[in-house]
Amino acid sequence: MASIVWDRELAEVYDQTYRAQFAPSVLSPMVDLLAGLARAGPALEFAVGTGRIALPLSARGIAVHGLELSPHMAAQLSAKPGADAVPVTIGDMTATRVPGVPFTLVYLVANTIMNVTTQDDQLAVFANAASHLEPGGHFVVEVIIPQLRRVPPGEIARVFTLDPDHVGIETFDDPAGQIAWSHHWIEADGRLVRHSAPYRYVWPSELDLMARMAGFRLRDRWADWDRTSFTSASQSQVAVFEKRP
Repeated sequence: MASIVWDRELAEVYDQTYRAQFAPSVLSPMVDLLAGLARAGPALEFAVGTGRIALPLSARGIAVHGLELSPHMAAQLSAKPGADAVPVTIGDMTATRVPGVPFTLVYLVANTIMNVTTQDDQLAVFANAASHLEPGGHFVVEVIIPQLRRVPPGEIARVFTLDPDHVGIETFDDPAGQIAWSHHWIEADGRLVRHSAPYRYVWPSELDLMARMAGFRLRDRWADWDRTSFTSASQSQVAVFEKRP
């Protein structure tokens, strides 16, 4: 298992650090799209975290289950209003099975596929999603496009976040192995939290091949949750894969 686990200190500051991602203008397009794909549900969120998406999707009347590797992130979710309606299984999304009937939707957002740091384990995520879905069900993946072109020749790093309370630096440590590191300095509640972890970036064509090997076909790909057309200049993608019969 090659997955990154968020510890207690990071879980406690996650919502504050990424509070802009909780804004209705950000969440509404996501929840609208996922609710439509889920139809009557149930839906399963891989790496459910603190419930940023699961809770508003549940509030739409969709039965949502969560799978989360970090018990500390799950504890943050469980303390929130509406959490009783979102059962969470602690486990790795490469292999853990969530009990229950087949799901109509599995989704994985916020670049979390990259927290799985080997190609074999990323492929296992697709296979595990397929094993949870009914035929015709959908697996949605939100992930950035690797930004190697933005790094000047001779440089190995770039600043991707520069806020008063959060500085993020990305270093490209192993381009051949598609391994980079994400370094964060976060100020929250008067304390400084530092976090560094590797991730494995994945290209759109590679994502499609993993999906095909797991029994999916690509249904749609957009540049964002507003369904903007995806182009070679896009910096992110929302890919919708359909499980073949």
